[in-house]
Amino acid sequence: MVDADRMFGASEVKLRSLADTAGIFRRNDRDRLEDEMERIGIAFPQVFVAVYTGSVGEQANLRQFGFWLLNRGLFEDVPVEKPNEAGILIVIDPDSKAAGMTFGYLLDPFLEEQDSFDCLSRAHAYWLEGRYAEGLLKCLSQLRKLLRLRSRQARRDPEKYERKVASPVAVGDLVRKIREGNRPAAERPGLGEEVGR
Repeated sequence: MVDADRMFGASEVKLRSLADTAGIFRRNDRDRLEDEMERIGIAFPQVFVAVYTGSVGEQANLRQFGFWLLNRGLFEDVPVEKPNEAGILIVIDPDSKAAGMTFGYLLDPFLEEQDSFDCLSRAHAYWLEGRYAEGLLKCLSQLRKLLRLRSRQARRDPEKYERKVASPVAVGDLVRKIREGNRPAAERPGLGEEVGR
């Protein structure tokens, strides 16, 4: 993380879960993508999916950038009950024609490197033709199927999927404070209101 902070900065980055900074999606594409991302969030309420498009730069490693953004990102439209450790981030750099998938450490028992490859490979042919939205929809559909499969496997063999590290510290209040930023108290949501949506 120290190396990534040195390259990309050490401060938090506020963004939405679908951050199309490269401008590769049309409005109706964004609507379809957000619907698919929401479907995953509803089916698996403990996780969230985020997508970032933009130029990472020649000297940057796409994997390192994804790791950094998932750790430093403050996803404004994601409920605070879903920490970044439970996030799945897809980064698309159309300039270098590269894409990567990073997942938080809470998903380590469930997802592997090969799973990222399988999801991204569903989109590969579409992305080569510049059909980014269609490719991303294929990738997200494969991700949803994969999560369903791992969910069934975890129910059958829970010991195989137990976390191998200590449970994370509860970060809900900390994340809420960071996401609210410096807004005046009158603008902050009350206790009964949902944050981030």
